[in-house]
Amino acid sequence: MTLFLIGIGSGGCSLSRGDGAFAKMDDNEVTGSVRAAQPPMPTETDLALARTAASDVLTKGTKDSSQPWENPETGARGSVTPLAQSYASDDGRTCRDFLASYVNGRSESWLQGAACKGGHGRWEIHTLKPWRRG
Repeated sequence: MTLFLIGIGSGGCSLSRGDGAFAKMDDNEVTGSVRAAQPPMPTETDLALARTAASDVLTKGTKDSSQPWENPETGARGSVTPLAQSYASDDGRTCRDFLASYVNGRSESWLQGAACKGGHGRWEIHTLKPWRRG
């Protein structure tokens, strides 16, 4: 019988008392909750390096390729990978979407972007923002 009671006490069961011996929180009391750490945001230099890598990999035009980038000043790094095929924009330019990884310390996030061919056949990055699944 003693072993049974020890098992209940160490099994994670809770006991309650009806005499108000435990502290209670009022409805207007708020406790801080543990929040997931927000990943570091890319610096302007990080974004510039990611844009350059995107332009480079899109200019190469090879299928299934990606281009790494790294910022030794911030320790951030990643790679840029074109998505799908190119398409014509509303103004008739050739455009293509891409994803860029962003790794800084232990956190990893993704950026989505779009680029269109500009003068001299060089790809110009039009958007580069946090990726939203959807």
